[in-house]
Amino acid sequence: MKAHAYLLLASTSLAACGTPSVTSSGAASSSASLQAESSASAAFREGTVTLASGLQLHYIEQGRKDGPVLVLLHGYTDSYRSFELALPLLPRDFRVYALDQRGHGDSSRPECCYSQSDFAADAVAFLDALGLQRATFVGHSMGSFIAQQVALEYPERVEALVLIGSAPTVHGNPVALELQSAVDTLSDPIDPDFVREFQASTFVRPIPPSFLDTAVSESLKVPAHIWQAALDGLIAEDHSSQLGEISAPTLVVGGDQDGFFPAEQQRALAEALPNATLSLYEDTGHAPHVELPHRFVQDLKQFVHGLERE
Repeated sequence: MKAHAYLLLASTSLAACGTPSVTSSGAASSSASLQAESSASAAFREGTVTLASGLQLHYIEQGRKDGPVLVLLHGYTDSYRSFELALPLLPRDFRVYALDQRGHGDSSRPECCYSQSDFAADAVAFLDALGLQRATFVGHSMGSFIAQQVALEYPERVEALVLIGSAPTVHGNPVALELQSAVDTLSDPIDPDFVREFQASTFVRPIPPSFLDTAVSESLKVPAHIWQAALDGLIAEDHSSQLGEISAPTLVVGGDQDGFFPAEQQRALAEALPNATLSLYEDTGHAPHVELPHRFVQDLKQFVHGLERE
C-alpha cells in the first residue's frame, strides 16, 4: 500500500509525565484525581477522571484556573501527547486540558462505541466531571470532527472551535477508504513498521525524531479492534449538511500540502461554517500544530484573545 494511504486521521505524539497526586471532585457520580508534576521544568498536572458513565479518561492540565478553558482533542490512534510541541508555548493564563480519548493513550478501552457522537458525549461528560460549563474545543483531524459534533449536539457547551487538519466530512474520502482497507486486516500485535509509516506520512516538514518515536509508541497502545472501530465510526458519519448550524466562532488551521484533506476541502469547511476564519500554512502537511508549533500557537493565542474582546 502506498505511504499516503497511511496518513493518520490525526497527528503525532510526544513525551513527558508526572508523579504526586491530589484529589478533586466534579459533578455527581464523577470523580477526578490530579497528579502534580514533580519535575521543576514541567508546567502541567496529570490526572484521570471518571465520567458519569464509568469510563475513565486520562488527561493533563496546565495554566491558570480562572483562564479561558481550552480542551484539546487528539487524532486517530494518538493521545494528548500529539499536542506536546505546542503545550509549552501556550500562555499560562489559558486553562488547558489535553485528553486521551476513549480507547487511546492511557484512557479506558471499552469494547464498543466509537462513533463521533460517543466521543463527543465523552468530551461533554469531561466538562461535567470537572465542573466546567463551556470550553473552546481544539481538535486535530479525528479530534476536529469530534469538536464539530460537540458543537452540533451540545452548542451551549462550546465557546469556540479550533479545527486543525480538517474538512467538512471524512465520509467518502478516498484516502480514508484506502486506509480502512488496510486497517481492517490488522490484528494484535500491530506491526510497528506499519504504524511508523502511517505516522510519518502525516508530515511534510521535518519533525524531531523523538516525536515520531513517541507517536509510534502511543499508536501501538491502541488495540487492533479500536483502530478498526474508531476509523469505521469516523467514516460512517457525515454531518457536512449541518455545518451551517454551528454558530460558534471557529478557526480552521490547515496545511496546503495535506495529503488527507486537500486545501480545497479545508476551504470548503471554512466556507460552510457561518463564523469561521481559515489559516492555511504553506509547505505544511496534515499536522500544522506539530510542523509549525510556534506559528500555530501564535494564531491560537490571537484567536482566543479576540474572543475575550468580543
